[in-house]
Amino acid sequence: MTGRLSFAVTVVLVLCALSLVNAQYQARRLFIELERAQSSARQLDIDWAQLQLDQSTLGKNSRIEALARRDLNMVSLTPERTQYLTVRDK
Repeated sequence: MTGRLSFAVTVVLVLCALSLVNAQYQARRLFIELERAQSSARQLDIDWAQLQLDQSTLGKNSRIEALARRDLNMVSLTPERTQYLTVRDK
């Protein structure tokens, strides 16, 4: 009787030990996955901040004016170059 009881207790202890090892493995795997997700979130935050900075820079009037002058050879409007149109009544 004691031999069977010892065997049963040993089997239960081995199963508990295997369960503990499996739980630790799962916890480690989930922790690594969490670390990767947090790292990815930090990188996305950095990318978002950079995109916001780029958007504010690209939308400035001085930059748009400089690009228009350089790439499109545009010049500022002056009163001498302005043409006024009048509507004639019929």
